[in-house]
Amino acid sequence: MATSGRHLARRCAMQALYQWRMTRQAPSEIEASFIANRKLTGRNRDYFLFLIKNIPKHIDKIDRLIAAHLDRDPDKVDLLEQAILRLAAYELKFGRDIPPRVAIDEAIHLAKLFCSENGYKYVNAVLDKIARAVGGSGLNAPAH
Repeated sequence: MATSGRHLARRCAMQALYQWRMTRQAPSEIEASFIANRKLTGRNRDYFLFLIKNIPKHIDKIDRLIAAHLDRDPDKVDLLEQAILRLAAYELKFGRDIPPRVAIDEAIHLAKLFCSENGYKYVNAVLDKIARAVGGSGLNAPAH
C-alpha cells in the first residue's frame, strides 16, 4: 500500500481506537459506524479497516513497546495521546512499507489537532524513541 492519501484513514483509526478504549465496544461495531459516518471509501477505507483490525490483534506488544519509552505510568497518558501512540507505534513496528518519518509526522499532525497544546511534543518524543528501538534511525535527534 502506498503511504499517500492515508491521512483520513489514520485520523479515523485514531478516533476509533479512542472510542474502543473508552467504550470497550468490539472493533467490528466501531468500524461500521466510522465507514458509514465518515464516508470512507477506496484506499482510505481499506487502510482504516487494516489498522482497526490489526492494532487490536497486537495491542499487548504495542502497549509494551510504548510503555518502555514513556516517562510516566502508561495509565497517566492522555487517552487521545494513547490512541495516537498506538497507531503510530503499530506503523513503526509492523508497517514495513511506512517510512518512520511518515508515521511520526502523521502522529504529530493528529496530536496537534486533537491533543493539548503541547501534546504533540510528547507524542513526537515517545515515537522518536520507539522508532530508534525498532530500527528507524535518524528521525529527530542525533544518534547516540
